[in-house]
Amino acid sequence: MNASLVIMAAGLGSRYGGSKQVDGVGPNGEILMEYSIYDALRAGFNKVVFIIKPEMEEMVRQLCGDTVARRTALDGRPVEVAYAFQDFSSVPSFYHIPAERTKPFGTVHALLCAADVVHEPCCVINADDYYGIDAYRTIYQELMQLPPEGKATMVGYLLKNTASLHGTVSRGVCTVEDGKLRSVREALKVQLYADGTLRDLAEERNLDPDTVVSMNFWGFTPSIFPALRTYFEEFLQNEAGENLKAECLLPVMVDQQMKAGALEVSVLHSADKWFGMTYREDRELVRQELLRLHEQGVYPPSLRE
Repeated sequence: MNASLVIMAAGLGSRYGGSKQVDGVGPNGEILMEYSIYDALRAGFNKVVFIIKPEMEEMVRQLCGDTVARRTALDGRPVEVAYAFQDFSSVPSFYHIPAERTKPFGTVHALLCAADVVHEPCCVINADDYYGIDAYRTIYQELMQLPPEGKATMVGYLLKNTASLHGTVSRGVCTVEDGKLRSVREALKVQLYADGTLRDLAEERNLDPDTVVSMNFWGFTPSIFPALRTYFEEFLQNEAGENLKAECLLPVMVDQQMKAGALEVSVLHSADKWFGMTYREDRELVRQELLRLHEQGVYPPSLRE
Protein backbone atom coordinates (compact mmCIF):
# COMPACT_ATOMS: atom_id res chain seq x y z
CA MET A 1 0.00 0.00 0.00
CA ASN A 2 1.27 3.49 -0.83
CA ALA A 3 1.97 6.13 1.81
CA SER A 4 3.50 9.55 1.35
CA LEU A 5 5.60 11.79 3.55
CA VAL A 6 4.43 15.38 3.05
CA ILE A 7 6.99 17.96 4.18
CA MET A 8 5.83 21.52 4.81
CA ALA A 9 8.89 23.62 3.96
CA ALA A 10 7.56 26.92 2.59
CA GLY A 11 7.73 28.91 5.83
CA LEU A 12 9.96 31.95 5.90
CA GLY A 13 11.74 31.03 9.13
CA SER A 14 11.41 34.60 10.41
CA ARG A 15 12.10 33.83 14.06
CA TYR A 16 15.12 31.75 13.13
CA GLY A 17 16.58 34.56 11.06
CA GLY A 18 16.88 32.70 7.77
CA SER A 19 15.84 29.62 5.84
CA LYS A 20 16.23 27.03 8.60
CA GLN A 21 14.66 24.36 6.39
CA VAL A 22 17.92 24.19 4.43
CA ASP A 23 20.42 24.80 7.23
CA GLY A 24 23.01 21.99 7.13
CA VAL A 25 23.03 21.04 10.81
CA GLY A 26 24.08 17.38 10.53
CA PRO A 27 27.72 16.23 10.84
CA ASN A 28 28.06 16.17 7.04
CA GLY A 29 25.88 19.17 6.33
CA GLU A 30 22.63 17.18 6.38
CA ILE A 31 19.47 19.24 6.76
CA LEU A 32 16.67 18.14 9.09
CA MET A 33 14.46 17.14 6.14
CA GLU A 34 17.01 14.46 5.23
CA TYR A 35 16.57 12.78 8.61
CA SER A 36 12.80 12.83 8.25
CA ILE A 37 13.04 11.28 4.79
CA TYR A 38 15.58 8.66 5.88
CA ASP A 39 13.40 7.62 8.83
CA ALA A 40 10.17 7.61 6.81
CA LEU A 41 11.60 5.44 4.03
CA ARG A 42 12.91 2.82 6.44
CA ALA A 43 9.50 2.82 8.14
CA GLY A 44 7.75 1.92 4.86
CA PHE A 45 6.79 5.18 3.15
CA ASN A 46 7.41 5.17 -0.61
CA LYS A 47 6.66 8.74 -1.67
CA VAL A 48 7.96 12.15 -0.62
CA VAL A 49 6.14 15.42 -1.30
CA PHE A 50 7.89 18.73 -0.76
CA ILE A 51 5.66 21.76 -0.14
CA ILE A 52 7.89 24.71 -0.93
CA LYS A 53 7.96 28.22 -2.32
CA PRO A 54 8.44 28.12 -6.12
CA GLU A 55 11.83 29.79 -5.90
CA MET A 56 13.07 27.00 -3.61
CA GLU A 57 12.59 24.16 -6.10
CA GLU A 58 16.07 24.07 -7.62
CA MET A 59 17.70 24.33 -4.20
CA VAL A 60 15.58 21.56 -2.66
CA ARG A 61 16.19 19.31 -5.66
CA GLN A 62 19.94 19.78 -5.32
CA LEU A 63 19.97 19.38 -1.54
CA CYS A 64 17.93 16.19 -1.32
CA GLY A 65 15.08 15.84 -3.84
CA ASP A 66 17.10 14.35 -6.70
CA THR A 67 18.94 12.02 -4.31
CA VAL A 68 15.65 10.78 -2.83
CA ALA A 69 14.30 10.08 -6.32
CA ARG A 70 17.18 7.62 -6.87
CA ARG A 71 16.40 5.64 -3.74
CA THR A 72 14.42 2.44 -3.42
CA ALA A 73 11.52 2.03 -1.01
CA LEU A 74 11.10 -1.02 1.23
CA ASP A 75 8.65 -2.49 -1.26
CA GLY A 76 11.37 -2.48 -3.94
CA ARG A 77 9.96 0.33 -6.06
CA PRO A 78 11.72 3.63 -6.74
CA VAL A 79 10.74 6.35 -4.30
CA GLU A 80 8.30 8.77 -5.90
CA VAL A 81 9.09 12.45 -5.42
CA ALA A 82 6.65 15.31 -6.01
CA TYR A 83 6.70 19.06 -5.49
CA ALA A 84 3.82 21.31 -4.47
CA PHE A 85 4.10 25.07 -4.34
CA GLN A 86 2.67 27.26 -1.63
CA ASP A 87 2.21 30.75 -2.99
CA PHE A 88 -0.58 33.22 -3.49
CA SER A 89 -1.62 31.76 -6.86
CA SER A 90 -3.60 29.08 -5.01
CA VAL A 91 -5.60 31.58 -2.97
CA PRO A 92 -9.26 31.85 -4.15
CA SER A 93 -9.94 34.87 -6.32
CA PHE A 94 -12.66 36.23 -4.02
CA TYR A 95 -10.01 37.19 -1.45
CA HIS A 96 -7.97 40.35 -1.92
CA ILE A 97 -4.41 39.74 -0.73
CA PRO A 98 -3.00 42.79 1.08
CA ALA A 99 -0.19 44.33 -0.96
CA GLU A 100 2.21 44.24 1.99
CA ARG A 101 1.68 40.57 2.79
CA THR A 102 4.66 38.26 2.16
CA LYS A 103 3.97 35.48 4.69
CA PRO A 104 2.21 32.27 3.52
CA PHE A 105 -1.22 31.52 4.97
CA GLY A 106 -0.20 28.72 7.32
CA THR A 107 -0.31 24.95 7.49
CA VAL A 108 -3.88 24.42 6.24
CA HIS A 109 -3.01 26.37 3.11
CA ALA A 110 0.28 24.46 2.81
CA LEU A 111 -1.32 21.02 2.85
CA LEU A 112 -4.12 22.17 0.55
CA CYS A 113 -1.49 23.13 -2.03
CA ALA A 114 -0.52 19.43 -2.19
CA ALA A 115 -4.04 18.19 -3.00
CA ASP A 116 -3.20 17.44 -6.64
CA VAL A 117 -0.21 15.22 -5.80
CA VAL A 118 -1.33 13.37 -2.64
CA HIS A 119 -3.67 10.50 -3.45
CA GLU A 120 -2.71 8.08 -0.66
CA PRO A 121 -2.55 8.08 3.16
CA CYS A 122 0.01 10.63 4.21
CA CYS A 123 2.11 11.76 7.13
CA VAL A 124 2.37 15.56 7.29
CA ILE A 125 5.37 17.12 9.02
CA ASN A 126 7.30 20.34 9.52
CA ALA A 127 10.58 20.57 7.62
CA ASP A 128 12.46 22.01 10.57
CA ASP A 129 11.60 19.39 13.20
CA TYR A 130 13.21 16.08 14.14
CA TYR A 131 10.67 13.42 15.07
CA GLY A 132 12.64 10.13 15.25
CA ILE A 133 12.42 6.72 13.58
CA ASP A 134 9.98 5.27 16.13
CA ALA A 135 7.47 8.02 15.37
CA TYR A 136 7.50 7.17 11.66
CA ARG A 137 7.12 3.44 12.29
CA THR A 138 4.23 4.10 14.64
CA ILE A 139 2.33 6.44 12.35
CA TYR A 140 2.97 4.29 9.26
CA GLN A 141 1.36 1.28 10.97
CA GLU A 142 -1.61 3.41 11.98
CA LEU A 143 -2.01 4.86 8.47
CA MET A 144 -2.19 1.36 7.03
CA GLN A 145 -5.26 0.72 9.21
CA LEU A 146 -7.15 3.99 8.73
CA PRO A 147 -10.47 3.76 6.90
CA PRO A 148 -10.83 6.03 3.84
CA GLU A 149 -12.95 8.64 5.62
CA GLY A 150 -13.65 10.06 9.05
CA LYS A 151 -10.41 9.06 10.79
CA ALA A 152 -6.99 10.62 11.24
CA THR A 153 -4.06 10.22 13.59
CA MET A 154 -1.20 12.16 15.17
CA VAL A 155 1.92 11.54 17.22
CA GLY A 156 1.86 13.55 20.43
CA TYR A 157 4.83 14.94 22.33
CA LEU A 158 5.20 16.31 25.85
CA LEU A 159 5.20 20.07 26.06
CA LYS A 160 8.30 20.15 28.29
CA ASN A 161 10.34 18.53 25.51
CA THR A 162 9.25 20.91 22.77
CA ALA A 163 9.70 24.46 24.10
CA SER A 164 12.69 26.79 23.78
CA LEU A 165 14.59 28.82 26.35
CA HIS A 166 15.36 31.34 23.62
CA GLY A 167 11.86 32.69 22.98
CA THR A 168 8.20 31.81 22.69
CA VAL A 169 6.82 28.99 20.52
CA SER A 170 3.37 28.12 19.23
CA ARG A 171 2.02 24.71 20.25
CA GLY A 172 -1.23 22.82 19.76
CA VAL A 173 -2.20 21.94 23.36
CA CYS A 174 -4.16 18.68 23.33
CA THR A 175 -6.78 17.05 25.51
CA VAL A 176 -6.50 13.26 25.17
CA GLU A 177 -8.90 10.64 26.52
CA ASP A 178 -8.63 6.89 25.97
CA GLY A 179 -6.10 7.36 23.18
CA LYS A 180 -8.33 9.78 21.28
CA LEU A 181 -7.84 13.48 20.70
CA ARG A 182 -10.75 15.35 22.26
CA SER A 183 -9.62 18.91 21.65
CA VAL A 184 -6.62 20.89 20.52
CA ARG A 185 -6.08 24.55 21.37
CA GLU A 186 -3.40 26.70 19.81
CA ALA A 187 -1.19 28.33 22.45
CA LEU A 188 0.63 31.03 20.51
CA LYS A 189 3.23 32.25 23.03
CA VAL A 190 4.58 29.38 25.13
CA GLN A 191 7.74 30.27 27.05
CA LEU A 192 10.07 27.81 28.80
CA TYR A 193 12.05 29.10 31.76
CA ALA A 194 15.33 27.82 33.21
CA ASP A 195 13.57 26.24 36.21
CA GLY A 196 11.35 24.15 33.89
CA THR A 197 8.27 26.34 34.29
CA LEU A 198 6.14 26.73 31.17
CA ARG A 199 3.83 29.67 30.70
CA ASP A 200 1.39 30.73 28.01
CA LEU A 201 2.19 34.43 27.84
CA ALA A 202 -0.78 35.19 25.60
CA GLU A 203 -3.26 33.93 28.20
CA GLU A 204 -1.06 34.62 31.24
CA ARG A 205 -1.25 31.16 32.76
CA ASN A 206 1.12 28.33 33.61
CA LEU A 207 1.04 25.09 31.64
CA ASP A 208 1.58 21.51 32.82
CA PRO A 209 4.98 20.34 31.50
CA ASP A 210 3.50 16.89 30.77
CA THR A 211 0.73 18.27 28.58
CA VAL A 212 0.49 16.48 25.22
CA VAL A 213 1.02 18.82 22.29
CA SER A 214 0.79 18.55 18.53
CA MET A 215 4.03 19.16 16.64
CA ASN A 216 2.33 18.97 13.24
CA PHE A 217 2.98 15.25 12.95
CA TRP A 218 -0.37 14.33 11.42
CA GLY A 219 -1.66 11.30 9.58
CA PHE A 220 -4.49 11.86 7.08
CA THR A 221 -6.24 10.11 4.21
CA PRO A 222 -6.98 12.03 0.97
CA SER A 223 -10.55 12.60 2.21
CA ILE A 224 -9.19 15.48 4.32
CA PHE A 225 -8.74 17.76 1.30
CA PRO A 226 -12.36 18.88 0.78
CA ALA A 227 -12.55 19.79 4.47
CA LEU A 228 -9.28 21.70 4.17
CA ARG A 229 -10.60 23.67 1.22
CA THR A 230 -13.86 24.59 2.94
CA TYR A 231 -12.07 25.60 6.14
CA PHE A 232 -9.50 27.71 4.29
CA GLU A 233 -12.16 29.56 2.31
CA GLU A 234 -14.10 30.29 5.51
CA PHE A 235 -10.90 31.54 7.12
CA LEU A 236 -10.30 33.95 4.24
CA GLN A 237 -13.90 35.17 4.33
CA ASN A 238 -14.21 35.60 8.10
CA GLU A 239 -10.78 35.98 9.69
CA ALA A 240 -7.93 36.93 7.39
CA GLY A 241 -9.03 40.41 6.36
CA GLU A 242 -6.12 42.86 6.18
CA ASN A 243 -4.11 41.01 8.86
CA LEU A 244 -0.67 40.55 7.32
CA LYS A 245 0.22 37.71 9.70
CA ALA A 246 -3.06 35.79 9.89
CA GLU A 247 -2.46 32.03 9.62
CA CYS A 248 -4.83 29.14 8.97
CA LEU A 249 -3.54 26.35 11.20
CA LEU A 250 -4.00 22.57 11.04
CA PRO A 251 -4.55 22.04 14.80
CA VAL A 252 -7.41 24.57 14.81
CA MET A 253 -8.93 23.02 11.71
CA VAL A 254 -8.69 19.50 13.19
CA ASP A 255 -10.35 20.73 16.39
CA GLN A 256 -13.25 22.17 14.40
CA GLN A 257 -13.68 18.92 12.46
CA MET A 258 -13.74 16.88 15.68
CA LYS A 259 -16.30 19.17 17.30
CA ALA A 260 -18.48 18.84 14.19
CA GLY A 261 -18.31 15.05 14.49
CA ALA A 262 -16.64 14.79 11.10
CA LEU A 263 -13.27 13.47 12.30
CA GLU A 264 -11.91 11.11 14.95
CA VAL A 265 -8.19 11.37 15.70
CA SER A 266 -6.11 8.72 17.44
CA VAL A 267 -3.13 9.94 19.47
CA LEU A 268 0.06 7.90 19.19
CA HIS A 269 3.21 8.13 21.27
CA SER A 270 6.84 7.79 20.27
CA ALA A 271 9.81 6.52 22.23
CA ASP A 272 12.00 9.08 20.46
CA LYS A 273 12.68 12.65 21.56
CA TRP A 274 11.52 15.56 19.41
CA PHE A 275 13.81 18.48 18.77
CA GLY A 276 13.78 21.36 16.37
CA MET A 277 15.04 24.80 15.48
CA THR A 278 12.72 27.70 16.20
CA TYR A 279 15.48 30.15 17.05
CA ARG A 280 19.07 30.33 15.84
CA GLU A 281 20.20 29.71 19.41
CA ASP A 282 18.56 26.24 19.19
CA ARG A 283 20.95 25.19 16.43
CA GLU A 284 23.86 24.05 18.57
CA LEU A 285 21.71 21.73 20.69
CA VAL A 286 20.24 20.17 17.55
CA ARG A 287 23.71 19.73 16.07
CA GLN A 288 24.89 17.94 19.21
CA GLU A 289 21.83 15.68 19.33
CA LEU A 290 22.28 14.63 15.70
CA LEU A 291 25.99 13.96 16.20
CA ARG A 292 25.17 11.75 19.18
CA LEU A 293 22.64 9.77 17.13
CA HIS A 294 25.23 9.20 14.39
CA GLU A 295 27.80 8.06 16.95
CA GLN A 296 25.29 5.64 18.50
CA GLY A 297 24.64 4.04 15.10
CA VAL A 298 21.05 5.24 14.79
CA TYR A 299 22.22 6.78 11.50
CA PRO A 300 25.11 5.83 9.22
CA PRO A 301 28.19 8.12 9.17
CA SER A 302 26.56 10.10 6.35
CA LEU A 303 22.97 10.19 5.05
CA ARG A 304 24.29 11.11 1.62
CA GLU A 305 26.31 8.00 0.79
